[in-house]
Amino acid sequence: MAGDIKPLMDLRIRETPKTLRELALDRMRSAIMEMRFQPGERLTERDLCAQLGVSRSVVREVIRHLETEGLIQNVPFQGPVIARLDPDQVAEIYDIRSMLESAAARAAAERATEAQKEELQKALLQIDAAYEREDFRGALNATTHFYEIMFESGGKAVGWEMVQRLNGRISRLRAMTVSSPGRKVAGMMQLRKICEAIRKGDSEAAADACRDHLRNAAEIAQAVLRAQQEAAQDSAVDPG
Repeated sequence: MAGDIKPLMDLRIRETPKTLRELALDRMRSAIMEMRFQPGERLTERDLCAQLGVSRSVVREVIRHLETEGLIQNVPFQGPVIARLDPDQVAEIYDIRSMLESAAARAAAERATEAQKEELQKALLQIDAAYEREDFRGALNATTHFYEIMFESGGKAVGWEMVQRLNGRISRLRAMTVSSPGRKVAGMMQLRKICEAIRKGDSEAAADACRDHLRNAAEIAQAVLRAQQEAAQDSAVDPG
């Protein structure tokens, strides 16, 4: 009977599966963040094809995309290499972040709904949980999500677009600082201050906490970068 007919299950795919290019891009980006490739290291299509298990055309697309993110640079007579972090560029990136993120934090404190504040708190807990299990990649992803919520709740869509254009370099700098000694405690303390100020609606405290957080992160990044440069110079002087 008609009444006995079961309704069809809804099995439609709601998320678009990632393409081979997107998967290769994610893996290559992660490898750079995790320092599996060293700054200045030359990349060859043949090696990358073997490491990623993809065709040369996919590798070329991945390299081109990572060039736009500032993670790879094309050096004349040498080809693609892992981009070196320039101290002046690093300082400029943190200055830009400070302006954009402090403005977003102030706006979030003024405009965020209770639901958005709860989402921000959940993202903070996800960062903390990732640190606890020493999942630094998870901590990076959760931190990006935290900032995305902050920008969205502050109505700073254009600001978030600008941050995303720098996201490759920002993520690389976060990867440099996230595993540094004491960063887990200090970083979480500063993020909590940002979150608490936003939840209380204290716009000035939220902006100040954001600036303090980035000032501290910039100092750590510069120190790590100097140590890397010194190690590279020592290696060049004494290769054996």
